[in-house]
Amino acid sequence: MKCINKRLLAVILMCVCMLPLTGCSDVPDPNAYRVYETSFQLGITKSSPLSAAITYASDLCVTDGSDIGTDQAASHVAYGAGVFNVSKQQVTYAQSVFDQMYPASTTKILTCYIALKYGDLDEVFTVSENACKQDKDAAVAKLKPGDKITLRELLYGLMLVSGNDAAVAIAEGISGSEEAFADLMNKEAAALGATKFHFVTSNGLHRDDHYTTVYDMYLIFNAAIKNEQFREIIGTLNYTANVTREGTGTVQLSWDSTNRYLTGKQPVPEGITVIGGKTGTTTQAGYCLVLYSQNEKGDDIISIVFHGDSRKNLYYLMDELLTKFAG
Repeated sequence: MKCINKRLLAVILMCVCMLPLTGCSDVPDPNAYRVYETSFQLGITKSSPLSAAITYASDLCVTDGSDIGTDQAASHVAYGAGVFNVSKQQVTYAQSVFDQMYPASTTKILTCYIALKYGDLDEVFTVSENACKQDKDAAVAKLKPGDKITLRELLYGLMLVSGNDAAVAIAEGISGSEEAFADLMNKEAAALGATKFHFVTSNGLHRDDHYTTVYDMYLIFNAAIKNEQFREIIGTLNYTANVTREGTGTVQLSWDSTNRYLTGKQPVPEGITVIGGKTGTTTQAGYCLVLYSQNEKGDDIISIVFHGDSRKNLYYLMDELLTKFAG
């Protein structure tokens, strides 16, 4: 019997080993070689797919969307709500957190986040006539066409008095148009992990195709409060801006916060320190509030109420959430 050439033998064995891999079945072979896991175990790669996924959400409050604690609060006065202990990465209250809802002016949280990320706070923006085209009953910063104002001051007009004119001026100054800015809003929201949103305007005035969820808003707000300038803005009670106005010279515009916890119109629950937040109200969205606070232990807390049936009940439910679920 002749001896088989060793190189030929190696080729034959390789072909035999490859046979199970060339079938037409779509059923995964339970004995298949797990290249990623094995590479991790052998030290070829630094992380496995599982560890990468865990790392992505390691600093987030994660939920499967199930309601939590709704039987312990006046949940019937709002469509959606959530309490997120940022320090412990825990969801302590959840009410329809994945349901799509209209966010009203809480949209401005994302507008402010993007402006701080991409803009120069000292850049002077010129307010357009388009930015000043607001309904008579709309919340505005009282800007006029041609006004020259820094981005920094526009952000106070945006977040304190909820100026819809300031929102459009920011969008146009950052992206050239509100439509282009909306594209950036959707891109940034997706990058933060949001999944069930669609933003059309920078100010949150009602559009049927402008919506988000309680959980998506948590993700956006959670990213925003990491910015020191953002925290300073949302925690400011009142602010006076110097605006250069055509034909007039320098004029001063004063804005007060719409957050009743900051103004003292709504007593803060015992043991809670309110740092700031953003309100929002439209007929379709109801009464909304996104809040950043700390409990007695110093834990950072994000609490959100969407579509409250009245301003009184909005704060009533928020009081309950802070008292019972922020500890």
